[in-house]
Amino acid sequence: MHTPLSHQPHPLRQNARILLAALVGTSVEFYDYYVFATATALVFGPMFFPKVAPSVQQIAAFMVFGGAFIARPVGAIAFGHFGDRIGRKSTLVASLMLMGASTVAVAFLPSYEQAGLLAPVLLCICRFGQGFGLGGEWGGAALLAVEYAPPGWKARFGCAPQLGAPVGFLCANGLFLILGLTMSDADFKAWGWRVPFLLSALLVAIGLWVRLKIAETPEFQEALKHEAPPAVPLGVLLSQHWRGLLAGSAGVVACFALFYLSTAFALAQGAGPLGYGRQNFLAVQLAANLFLTAGIIAAAIWSDRYSEGKVLAWGAGLGAVIGLFFWMGLSSGSLAIAFATLSVTLFVMGMSYGPLTGWLTELFPVSVRYSGISMAFNAGGIIGGAFTPGLAQSLVDRHMGNFIGLLPALAGVVTLIGIGWARGQRARLAVA
Repeated sequence: MHTPLSHQPHPLRQNARILLAALVGTSVEFYDYYVFATATALVFGPMFFPKVAPSVQQIAAFMVFGGAFIARPVGAIAFGHFGDRIGRKSTLVASLMLMGASTVAVAFLPSYEQAGLLAPVLLCICRFGQGFGLGGEWGGAALLAVEYAPPGWKARFGCAPQLGAPVGFLCANGLFLILGLTMSDADFKAWGWRVPFLLSALLVAIGLWVRLKIAETPEFQEALKHEAPPAVPLGVLLSQHWRGLLAGSAGVVACFALFYLSTAFALAQGAGPLGYGRQNFLAVQLAANLFLTAGIIAAAIWSDRYSEGKVLAWGAGLGAVIGLFFWMGLSSGSLAIAFATLSVTLFVMGMSYGPLTGWLTELFPVSVRYSGISMAFNAGGIIGGAFTPGLAQSLVDRHMGNFIGLLPALAGVVTLIGIGWARGQRARLAVA
């Protein structure tokens, strides 16, 4: 006996546990990632690189921060291999544990004064572990949501792991703000910055508890009924679906450039040379983060109504335009104008981030989808996010801040090119 359509549960309610698992896991992963980003902007330069000039300290800290983007594709290959062969669930649990362990370890690192060159080396190792874990996390969480989605709901289900970004950012920067308000600057730099890294252990435990209670995705189980998984998914991906990999990597670039420009770089400038004050600017970033959440949700709704590719193109195009005014607004001297600048930038970033899960999954078959979307997402992250804060810092040091807008503008062009390439890849998959 069939349940009448009017009495069937709402898709979001019916799959609430799945969506919660995708959201909680990525929230923990991105919390870990942003805790490091915030500490990079506020603490790591003088703590781990005290022998160089202050501006060089910040660039060196950003280089360590960017090192995780090199590790992310490596993690995408490793976790993608097992995600395509043994399933999404087990791989997601492993990536979460690695990410958590790497983050907690940062809390116990010695400073340069205590351990010399060993201190920045250990920091680099921990950052590599974070990047390696996140390289396998996002792809699995995205597939967990999208491969459970009913017809017509792919983008809205797919925004669950995307919302982990603003939730993780809110928790990370919110905690730093609380610590800054409740302790002296000396105590914060001496030991207070370590507290958010320690608390990651609790969040990881919550994420594992949620994820261990879910089942494998229906699409992956159905694919196993028809054929065995490839022995080497990466080989199949590179030999048969390299066009999709190139298109997907290009399509991701814009959102990373916009995000790290308006978070890590903006915080380093706002709390430092621009003189807004650390607490004031953290509060502004937290409030602007709500616009990122709104942008992701709006983009998901529009994507199911129109298409992921169209909304992604809108986000990339608007990001290219807004980027041209970014430094002008950030350096205006007015906290209100800086807030408006960050809010608009993050909303547009949400428009180019929210559609990615559904858009990327269309580029690859189920048998290599974990590897495909993980590698594309993280390769695009290198291009768009790894070097953007450091390049922007270099432009400011050369009194060329007005040229910072060229970075998101170029990233937007790259993403638009990727969207164009993706049309041909989807057509090839449809014929196959």
